[in-house]
Amino acid sequence: MGPSQPPTHGNHENMTSMKHSFPLGLSARFASTLGLCAALATPLQASTEEWPRGHYPLPEEGDLVGEVYRVVAESGDTLIDIGHEHGIGYEEMVRANPEISIWAPFEGTEVVIPGRFILPDGPREGLVVNVAEMRLYYYPPADEGEAPRVETYPIAVGRMDWKTPLGTTRITEKVKDPAWYPPASIRRERAEAGVPLPSVVPPGPDNPLGTRKMRLGIPGYLIHGTNRPEGVGMRVTHGCIRMLPEDIEALFPRLPIGTQVKLINETLKLGWADGTLHVQAYPYLDEEDGTTIQRITEALDQVDTATDGLDYPVDYARLREVVEVPQGMPVALEVTAPEPAPETLWDRLELIAADTESPEKQAEES
Repeated sequence: MGPSQPPTHGNHENMTSMKHSFPLGLSARFASTLGLCAALATPLQASTEEWPRGHYPLPEEGDLVGEVYRVVAESGDTLIDIGHEHGIGYEEMVRANPEISIWAPFEGTEVVIPGRFILPDGPREGLVVNVAEMRLYYYPPADEGEAPRVETYPIAVGRMDWKTPLGTTRITEKVKDPAWYPPASIRRERAEAGVPLPSVVPPGPDNPLGTRKMRLGIPGYLIHGTNRPEGVGMRVTHGCIRMLPEDIEALFPRLPIGTQVKLINETLKLGWADGTLHVQAYPYLDEEDGTTIQRITEALDQVDTATDGLDYPVDYARLREVVEVPQGMPVALEVTAPEPAPETLWDRLELIAADTESPEKQAEES
């Protein structure tokens, strides 16, 4: 399932005006959407239904949910704390706020919350884990008369030497307050680091699995909580999927054994909203995944497929910027003054180079 075709009429259900019930402690924060003020006047604002953090109705048309907005840091905040309060992981917050200190954003600092997402490619069912994005999506079954929805949560994934596997599997076991039996490989690693592990870690605050674990059909891999939530949104696990304690505790009772889990590595997502094509890019997990020119070429191919048969003016220069410096936030790819579409890959690359060439460089060559 690729990105939806552009809607045939305006779709204002892009969540920019949907109410959310934020966690306690956020009532004093000032929040404002970025460049979305017009959408706040839509009829959706009158809705009295509140959605939990990270929960969104599926758009009737299009592929985007959520919003990008700002909050103001309070005394004692860290960027990690602010992100977790809004369902955003470590790397997502750092990319969205590159000039702000992680540990001391200072009281009064405006912090960007990158809370808008293009839904991953493929069927919208069960759990979808995008390793590159370090984010989990859950599509719960809708009861009769209930609007279909999606829930999304930040996660930690496997580091370079302990990669999270890819493929389709299922939840095969669920355990509350689990004990942890460290594999021999992890015990050796810890022993070599001078921090030996016991053969079993009982439930409690020292258990790295947290209070919940769900075993996958791929032997040795789990979705579980954590006693170190600051690592959520980073590549720090031994291949398992780690969630914030409050997130897995909310999700755990609603996922029956047998729930499908699709593990993907989608570094570039495309999606439509209000007739505009958007792109959302993430860094490659490993250097061997490809060079920059390979990334650009693959992105061009994906955009070609998404706009096949459409008279759509693609902003190729912006596409290159997003691919070269992935920020993890959706970016519109529509130009305001379309030029004739380039016919070949070489033409497109030439157009990108011309559009991104600096005025200084142009002056030097003139």
